[in-house]
Amino acid sequence: MSQRLVHTPEGVRDIYGSEYEKKLLVEERIHRVLKGYGYHDIQTPSFEFFDVFSREIGTTPSKDLYKFFDKEGNTLVLRPDFTPSIARCAVKYFAEEKTPLRFCYQGNAFSNTSELQGKLKEVTQIGSELIGDASVQADAEMAAMMIESLLAAGLKEFQVSIGQVDYYRGICEEAGLSEEMEMSLRDYISSKNFFGAEDFLIQNHVSEKERAILLKSAELFGGVEILEEAKNSVTSERAIKAVERLEQIYQALCVYGVEKYVSFDLGMLSKYHYYTGVIMRGYTYGVGEAIVTGGRYDKLLGYFGNDRPAIGFMVVIDYLMEALSRQHIGIPTDSQADIIYYEDTPESFGEAVREAKERRKQGERIELRPKERQ
Repeated sequence: MSQRLVHTPEGVRDIYGSEYEKKLLVEERIHRVLKGYGYHDIQTPSFEFFDVFSREIGTTPSKDLYKFFDKEGNTLVLRPDFTPSIARCAVKYFAEEKTPLRFCYQGNAFSNTSELQGKLKEVTQIGSELIGDASVQADAEMAAMMIESLLAAGLKEFQVSIGQVDYYRGICEEAGLSEEMEMSLRDYISSKNFFGAEDFLIQNHVSEKERAILLKSAELFGGVEILEEAKNSVTSERAIKAVERLEQIYQALCVYGVEKYVSFDLGMLSKYHYYTGVIMRGYTYGVGEAIVTGGRYDKLLGYFGNDRPAIGFMVVIDYLMEALSRQHIGIPTDSQADIIYYEDTPESFGEAVREAKERRKQGERIELRPKERQ
């Protein structure tokens, strides 16, 4: 047999033994947090029609999707992201529901990109979506769950950074930038490429005053005190209201008692263009990527025919496990199974099975093995 057959493609890996047991335990801990907040489990397909993740919806770029065809010629994709799938599902089955919907999920997502520099193309995600609630309290609930999920997983040192898409959009709107220009500038600001951003603005004849405001927004990050400076830096009513929303969220997070884990970043933008308001990312030591992300997407359900506000977050379990390992945070797993040996006779085997059944009822882990013949 070819040695190639036993290897996995680039970007995916096998997980087994104690490593997988620890991963399942961390997922269970986070799932318990989400259920404690009243969220209900939902499962959507691993692949969907291409249009669920189209450019108009603002999710993963087409070039980064795993695409294939069914027998009818429809273009299908492996999900890169759970949120559009759950939005579609909520519209299909819960369009008439008036009370807020709370869903939680876990499963694998797929990204067909060559720019991952050793990162995985298949990752396990667990998260939640709150649909039908546009309140500050809903934003705070989501941020509090993010923090409590990371604490439940075992992390002690991390920071959840909160931004507001409307702050950036308000400044762009006042500067007279078109939607296309706003999207192009977003790429520069997201990567903190200030020189590229300034060149782009100069080439598009944006005034020096507006350039200064736009570039300053990318530098506004820190504790709650940064919000006052952010407000004083702009005249756009939309941007000011965005900061006031962040102030209200912070006050609610103080009620939850998790404010010490929170910082603010007015220059933070997401690759997912469906986000419309507050956006969040969680970082910790030992991992270059955000281990948890989330945000408000009040227009996404409208693409599927039922316009409702919504907010959600998800934890990338693989990145979280990497962080726990590098920070030497132990995850206690169940002890090894006890072994019951039996002779190669019906009587001995029957006795071993009966004993194993009784002990398994008590929650013990029991493995049956035949005695080796001498």
